[in-house]
Amino acid sequence: MPGAALMGLVTAQLEMANDRLRRQIVLEAAHLIHHRQEPDYGRARQKAIRKLGRGWVRETDFPSNAEIRHELLSIAYQQQRDLSPGQGVAPFASASEQADRFGAYRALLLPLADVQQSRKSHPEGDALYHSLQVFELARDELPYDEEYLLAALLHDVGKAIDAKDHIEAGLDVLDGLITERTAWLIAHHAEARRILDGTIGVRVRRRLAASESFEELLLLAACDRDGRLPGMVVPEVDEALDDIREIARMCG
Repeated sequence: MPGAALMGLVTAQLEMANDRLRRQIVLEAAHLIHHRQEPDYGRARQKAIRKLGRGWVRETDFPSNAEIRHELLSIAYQQQRDLSPGQGVAPFASASEQADRFGAYRALLLPLADVQQSRKSHPEGDALYHSLQVFELARDELPYDEEYLLAALLHDVGKAIDAKDHIEAGLDVLDGLITERTAWLIAHHAEARRILDGTIGVRVRRRLAASESFEELLLLAACDRDGRLPGMVVPEVDEALDDIREIARMCG
């Protein structure tokens, strides 16, 4: 075999090995985060590299946070299939093409039941209970606004993926599953809480107020603030999703 051809073959084999290693690191890091063994992406990635790298790993082979989040969502989908055989949804690689986006929402919401929050700021308990409270309060305000209700129900789904940056994590996994307006409401609901508290700067408030959905954003922030009551009666996840699905059907 000519030298150039041999070198090309060796290079291709090395690249395949590196791709396999990168994938293994992604799987291990996602496993560590999913099982609450490591809450931080960076530490989970480094621990996976130490376990699987067996020596030096090129920095270019380090998986990104987005790759690990993608795998975490795939785990959530697998759990959804296990809980509801035959009714699950496809992995996130094709989630944006799914007709049943509500199956994806369900898969993202259920893990929130295992996310325990600070008792000081969230005396109501886990993140799923909080999300359902926010949805119930939001439904009292605007019962036929599908985009707004989805923002209320899904605003904290990222907490089961990346507790340190749950808004960005949530928007990442919801990409392709929600409208731009719903994404905007989720992206800025924490800033809107600061408007209610009177702790936000004039420039930021002015920028948010320029949106046509500013009033709904303030409503969402108020529901987020008030949805922290121990013992509040809330709907089940499937009931909440059925309500939104019916609104979507009515609106065509």
